[in-house]
Amino acid sequence: MPTEQTRRRIVVVGAGIAGLAAAAAVRRRVPDVEVLVLEAAPRIGGKLALAEVAGVRLDVGAESMLNRRPEGVALAREVGLSDRIVHPAATSAGLWSRGRMLPMPRTLMGVPPSAEAVAGVLSPEGVRRVAEEPTLPPTRLDGDMSIGDLVQQRFGPEVVDRLVEPLLGGVYAGRAREISASAAVPQVVALLDRHRSLSEGARLALASGGSGPAVPVFAGITGGLGTLPAAVVEHAGLDVRTGATVRGLTPTPGGWELVVGSTRDAELVRADAVVLAAPARPAARLLEQAVPTAARALGEVGYASMAIVTLAFRATDLPPMIGSGFLVPPVDGRTVKAATYSFAKWDWVRDAGDRVGGVRLLRCSIGRHREEQVLQRSDDELVEAALADLAEAAGITARPVDSHVQRWGGALPQYAVGHLDRVRAVREAVAAQPGLAVCGAAYDGVGLPACIASAEAAATQVVQALAALGE
Repeated sequence: MPTEQTRRRIVVVGAGIAGLAAAAAVRRRVPDVEVLVLEAAPRIGGKLALAEVAGVRLDVGAESMLNRRPEGVALAREVGLSDRIVHPAATSAGLWSRGRMLPMPRTLMGVPPSAEAVAGVLSPEGVRRVAEEPTLPPTRLDGDMSIGDLVQQRFGPEVVDRLVEPLLGGVYAGRAREISASAAVPQVVALLDRHRSLSEGARLALASGGSGPAVPVFAGITGGLGTLPAAVVEHAGLDVRTGATVRGLTPTPGGWELVVGSTRDAELVRADAVVLAAPARPAARLLEQAVPTAARALGEVGYASMAIVTLAFRATDLPPMIGSGFLVPPVDGRTVKAATYSFAKWDWVRDAGDRVGGVRLLRCSIGRHREEQVLQRSDDELVEAALADLAEAAGITARPVDSHVQRWGGALPQYAVGHLDRVRAVREAVAAQPGLAVCGAAYDGVGLPACIASAEAAATQVVQALAALGE
């Protein structure tokens, strides 16, 4: 065992789920290493957060994770939450389009498998364009292009506006005609290599996905995904300092030096290796001197702001509601871009509402990339805007017994066209610096499993750097 004088130290910058997962992975692989996590915010967790609304504590950030990717569920199990992993009780979403609530057709990220699948959702002209798609010459990508442009080229603008946009809006709060097809929907791009027709490829992909034992698409945690960060810290025994802003990062012989705290009261922290798990812009500032190529590429990553409006109603005040919520095409100009009936989606939320006197909780998502003016309204105004849309979309006319507005300023990275090239440039430049790695939502996916996967890769990178130092 190394002595206290020779003990290696890894510093992780950022205590979102990626940073915490990276720190935990390092501790798991090298138990004797010292791991310090520095977080500028006053709390850990990043976009995983809980709040109490009408006596129920629930997620006001991300509230589900992909179950068909293993990383998120595996981490929850590792930190002792196996018995709290749950799956949605209701998954069928509606589409509030042209003032009507319609069943969301089954598509592959908005790519329709047939004209029949979108009849009644699209106009007759839109359905005709879908029916004609198999007769078009095959599309071959020469480089990257936006998913909106790709789908419009094959199916026309209505499929983009009415199907692709609302689906991507819920993930990226972005715009389909700007988001990279290769980075955001590689499964759709892969169809181009195997099929002349995208609709035929989507049909086969959806059919193959239905074979074998049914595996739930999403998973959650009883008590909320927001309970996961603290569980990771406790299980791994992590040393986490909140309110610790890292202002400088400088390579030193055999390691790194970080400047932490205010300019008046700066602290120098030495590290043998560093994992940057901060968003792209703060990471770019820290890399500006040491790795300028990576800093420039990260500086090009845009971010969208949004807000989650959580509303609590008496169960007796709600009309009958179908499914787990609805999506909204941005072309319709509504304030709300999506709504989730949390009480219907998650049994534990319904049960918690019953325990406080029959309360039903739901949430609305507001805000898209470059529409920050929508979020300049007060909390009360956002609540009223959400209520107005809910009244028209779902017939909810009652007043809520409680509400909560969670603002996420600059929270969602935008995977613009060329994103994979930018990420490649960052990783190549960072890899040339011994003992430095990056991870988080800005790179390989914004979902929780993708963030954890990037954290595991970063942990591997810095552990190998420690080995090279003779650990």
